[in-house]
Amino acid sequence: MKTSFRITFIFGIIFLLMFHSNIYACSTCYGNPDSPASEGINYAIITLLGITGGVLGMIVQAIYSIGNKTKNYNKNFKSEDKSW
Repeated sequence: MKTSFRITFIFGIIFLLMFHSNIYACSTCYGNPDSPASEGINYAIITLLGITGGVLGMIVQAIYSIGNKTKNYNKNFKSEDKSW
């Protein structure tokens, strides 16, 4: 696994070095900050960050909730004598 990661990383660096003149920043990072297109991109970035953060927050909350339920279940219903 480490070898495939290293090969991918090396090819990525080579790709960036070969095509560095074709890589441009978007108008939010590089351009007129007062243009309507830049404002639209800024709002789109904020919206995507909000949605992504909300979804990841819900996933973390669900994992935390499952962990607490498992801990409570093991603490309250642990039985040494199980006879079927």
